[in-house]
Amino acid sequence: MKTTCYKINEFFETIQGEGSFTGQPSIFIRLQGCPVGCSWCDTKHTWDINLDDSVSTEIMASKNEETTQWANMSVEQILAWVKTKGYQAKHIVITGGEPCMVDLTPLCEGFEVQGYSCQVETSGTFEIQVTDKCWVTVSPKINMKGGYKILRSALDRANEIKHPVATEHHVEELTNLLAEHEVTDTPIYLQPISQKQRATELAIETCIKNNWRLSIQVHKYIGIE
Repeated sequence: MKTTCYKINEFFETIQGEGSFTGQPSIFIRLQGCPVGCSWCDTKHTWDINLDDSVSTEIMASKNEETTQWANMSVEQILAWVKTKGYQAKHIVITGGEPCMVDLTPLCEGFEVQGYSCQVETSGTFEIQVTDKCWVTVSPKINMKGGYKILRSALDRANEIKHPVATEHHVEELTNLLAEHEVTDTPIYLQPISQKQRATELAIETCIKNNWRLSIQVHKYIGIE
């Protein structure tokens, strides 16, 4: 039987600062690789998968800064390392990169059997392969450099939609996407791309107008990862 492995850039324990789980102690597992090409991405070091950047689990797990290095790890190895770290959080956030480039079902199953809850953060441009219990956060990346389209299946699976905004154009893009795919009942979060006053004001105004929710990246305001 083939062992499922994942290219892990880093994992760490912190407080979830975005969306429905804001304030939730969480273990973040960041996967390497993303072809979407978001101009405002704050994890561009996870975009490329270069074999020269493949390192041992020990080196990857001991990193204290952002690098392009990644380790190939099985579900069993990931579970073991999380236990070795002594993390207390019981909520797993699988992010990237673009985590849905691969089948995440075995990873979610491995954690759920151990009593963890799982959440996946995705751009909505790849088919989402997770367990039924997994919470799916779709942050739709519309008209990005990579040329990928937002999938209807991703929006249908989303438990929440979290959209970065800086200008009215971003709001229009989201409004058009929701109308095109007839999204009506999914919670919508607007997230200012920066902490600049105008972006935040726009998000607040739009949330009030549409009865949406605000996500302000709490972790950036309080200075944690």
